Amino acid sequence: MISASSGRLLLSFRKWYYNAAGFNKIGLMRDDTIYEDSDVKEALRRLPEPVYNDRMFRVKRALDLTMKQAILPKHLWTKYEEDVNYLEPYLKEVIRERKEKEAWQKK
Repeated sequence: MISASSGRLLLSFRKWYYNAAGFNKIGLMRDDTIYEDSDVKEALRRLPEPVYNDRMFRVKRALDLTMKQAILPKHLWTKYEEDVNYLEPYLKEVIRERKEKEAWQKK
């Protein structure tokens, strides 16, 4: 079992690593950085429109900042506590469906 102090240490390391990765400095969330294979593309297609539009805004802003070799002001960085895995439930469902389909086709 993890003690409270080692749990805090792990959380501190996660926050440090999150900030060191750098994607938050251009306004991206963790799920914005996932490589887009066929499963991810299908999960993106299933996102509610407002969530998809927010993602596209973040990606376009990040591309613009990258071209300018700039980062956002610190108060606009994505914070570790505010980063939500918005794509994960959709991706898990797509992968489950694909595996189920593959298993069905083997029969």
